[in-house]
Amino acid sequence: MKIKSAEFVVSNTRVDKCPDSKLPEYAFIGRSNVGKSSLINMLTDRKTLAKTSAKPGKTQLINHFLINKNWHLVDLPGYGYAKVSKSTKRTFQKFITAYFDKRKQMICAFVLIDSRHEPQPIDMEFMQWLGEHQVPFCIIFTKADKLKPKMLEKNINHYQDKMLEIWEEMPEFFVSSATSKLGQDEILDYIEAINNELSSNNSPG
Repeated sequence: MKIKSAEFVVSNTRVDKCPDSKLPEYAFIGRSNVGKSSLINMLTDRKTLAKTSAKPGKTQLINHFLINKNWHLVDLPGYGYAKVSKSTKRTFQKFITAYFDKRKQMICAFVLIDSRHEPQPIDMEFMQWLGEHQVPFCIIFTKADKLKPKMLEKNINHYQDKMLEIWEEMPEFFVSSATSKLGQDEILDYIEAINNELSSNNSPG
């Protein structure tokens, strides 16, 4: 898929204020400082579509972007470790939960995992919650350029082993780098394949 257009639509904290549209949505979410904004900018070939910050936890709203006029990319707040108050964290959790519970257009969540670290309980718990609520999701391992290939492979294998202690099979996953654009084509092609399937299923006859 080639990104021909990417435009900001709306930011809010209420799911009922999200765009009144039947277009498919793909949500991006991860722990604070996982490189989500950089990944979104890399995927869309836009340097400042998503706001990047040296301060973790910058995204505090549900952000909708219209891509190629036919699907929405949704930038959700990071979970865990953000230097925000407990009440703010509870607010995040409330509207993130509401988004996944109520937003029928949400086709797939991309859970971002920092490839440099051991499996984190907060990530595992979040993915378990998605599974229990039957929310389709994939994993994107970020910051792959920060590791040597053997270490990257070792870390991902470790994650797979940990996931398979709970899951029957490993969810679809991608390896990415916002710096080298690793994973850009694979992730966008995956979204395009789903969109094509949705279109064919909805076409007459």
